[in-house]
Parts: sequence; structure tokens; C-alpha cells
Amino acid sequence: MIASGITLAASTDKVWDFYTKPEYITNWNFATEDWQCPKAENDLRVGGKYYAKMEAKDGNFGFDFEAVYDKVIDQKSLTYTMTDGRQSTNEFEDLGGSTKVTTTFDAEGEHDAEMQRTG
Repeated sequence: MIASGITLAASTDKVWDFYTKPEYITNWNFATEDWQCPKAENDLRVGGKYYAKMEAKDGNFGFDFEAVYDKVIDQKSLTYTMTDGRQSTNEFEDLGGSTKVTTTFDAEGEHDAEMQRTG
């Protein structure tokens, strides 16, 4: 299990919107600056599907990231299961004017844990 977190200088409702709405997801959902997320879809409900098209900006590699939501608590937490069976939970903590987002997820075996945490 890998955990990563960040505190953002924004209200929880704003952070939730930026984290969950496709028009915003495409602006931040990439691990490094040489990647992009040109398309995202998000059916934000239990049983709903999350989809993101991930690709290198130079076009040499890309993949579709998909998951299904297991738990959704508005502006509090999201848990989903990826197509390979790994799970991820994202928690949103209101700090009164800022928001702490903590993500925990099952590691995959191809990349080292620090690279996955950073991404």
C-alpha cells in the first residue's frame, strides 16, 4: 500500500470539483510534465466508471486508465477498484480554508514504490 498527500489552499468543495470533474481532470491527471490526459470521463456514483486517456506528449506511448467506484461520500472520500483489481482511496479533509487530500493505493509490480508515490 502506498500513501501520498497534499494540502491545497482551497475550500473542499472547490478541490472536490477540480478532482472529480472531467474538464478539470484533463489539466492535472499526469505524473510528469511530459505526459498528458487529453480525455476523461467520470460517473461519480457507486458502480460508476472513471476513465482517463493517458499518453506521452510525444505520442510514443499511451494507455486507458479505468476504474469502478466502490464508495463515494460527497466531498469526503472516494474508493475505486482498477481493472487489474487494485484499489485506491482518496480522502478530502476540510482544514477551514484549505483541504488535505490523501491518496492510498495498492502498488503495481512494474515500477518502484517511490516512483508510484511521486506520480
